[in-house]
Amino acid sequence: MANTGELALIQHIRQRAARRGGTVRLGIGDDCAVLRPPAGQDLLITTDFSLEGRHFRRDWHSANSAGHRCLARGLSDLAAMGAKPMAAFLSLALPAGLTRNAAGRRWVDDFFAGLMKLADATGTPLAGGDTATAPGDAVLADIVLLGSAPRGSEMRRSGANAGDALYVTGSLGGSSAELAALCATPNRFRRAIADGSHPHLFPAPRLVAGQRLRHVATAAIDLSDGLSTDLHHLCDESGVGAIVDAALLPIHPLALKSASPLGAALNGGEDYELLFTAPAASRMPKLIGGVAITRIGQMTRDSKILLIHEGKNKPLPAGGWEHRI
Repeated sequence: MANTGELALIQHIRQRAARRGGTVRLGIGDDCAVLRPPAGQDLLITTDFSLEGRHFRRDWHSANSAGHRCLARGLSDLAAMGAKPMAAFLSLALPAGLTRNAAGRRWVDDFFAGLMKLADATGTPLAGGDTATAPGDAVLADIVLLGSAPRGSEMRRSGANAGDALYVTGSLGGSSAELAALCATPNRFRRAIADGSHPHLFPAPRLVAGQRLRHVATAAIDLSDGLSTDLHHLCDESGVGAIVDAALLPIHPLALKSASPLGAALNGGEDYELLFTAPAASRMPKLIGGVAITRIGQMTRDSKILLIHEGKNKPLPAGGWEHRI
């Protein structure tokens, strides 16, 4: 990246994303990518912004973490619908002059290292995108993910039935707990790596679990905005209510150390686990794709969403993240 123009940046990205094969017939280098969808498969498409100051901070998050999180957000959407990744497209706007100094060039390089490491681990080719100069001093990234699932088999938010059991993958509240620690002492996390112990900095999209759940789940959603809020989304789309038992929630060890473990589990957000429903009579395994599965409640016929806590039923409001435009 000694030459800091757009063409040099694109060439640098192209070298990092040179892997071909699978569904990508033609990747970076032409006006369009060329994909070949698998026979008998539907295409699933999602897009997610990663905005500096909103989704990450360069003075808090390492560039590796920012790149990883940029891709993980979209992959989690594919996981929620049981899709297999086909290709990613990244549009990246960098502040003017960022790559004119060694520190800025290193940040961009590390951003792509974090993104490509997760891309390689999940079999997600980077097939194209766009670059531009940002209008201000913030890095702006938009990731588009294409996935596939056998025709008509994708999971949706709208399929839950009264009487279905409610489940969650993994554990809850770890991301918000780590974010709180990051806010307090950001320098402590500068050398964090994607080793499974950093639920906020390096979340793990549940792609394998999602693909296997297609055969049993009646509805699903990924936990990006917090369990309480995302459960409301699922119930609204399915036209049912739910009862959640606080005593059954699998709370992340980091959240257990926080001031409000239950609050972190219900409202923390960015856990990127899967919340799903299945017939109560289903024999649900304890592990799917190496990820723990926990039953946390049941769907109900009315529209109420309740929490059983300390022997009492009380309303569970949507207390997680809400985008304000």
